[in-house]
Amino acid sequence: MHDINWSNSEKRVARAVFESALQKELSDIITEFKRAAASISEPDELWSLIKRTDQRRREIDFKYDYRYSQLLHVFGRLLREGRIAEEDLQGLDEKKVAIILTIAEL
Repeated sequence: MHDINWSNSEKRVARAVFESALQKELSDIITEFKRAAASISEPDELWSLIKRTDQRRREIDFKYDYRYSQLLHVFGRLLREGRIAEEDLQGLDEKKVAIILTIAEL
């Protein structure tokens, strides 16, 4: 997948899809964090929330890798998780979309 070339228009589409999915997931995490923080009544609950939040940060850092050599895998995972839709990939080469769909099915 390292030899796949991205046109300028595909790069714009990819960046928009990537950023939209990332912002939505971060928004979900913020909402979840606020809800959990509002219900904290004990110090141990605070430390637990901090630990879970740090784990989510590491997961996000791993999942959202914007290297072109990784984007097809990233988009496949996001599609599988329901974070993006196949329609979001319009503007990408058919070969790239086929690879993304295959990865999403794995």
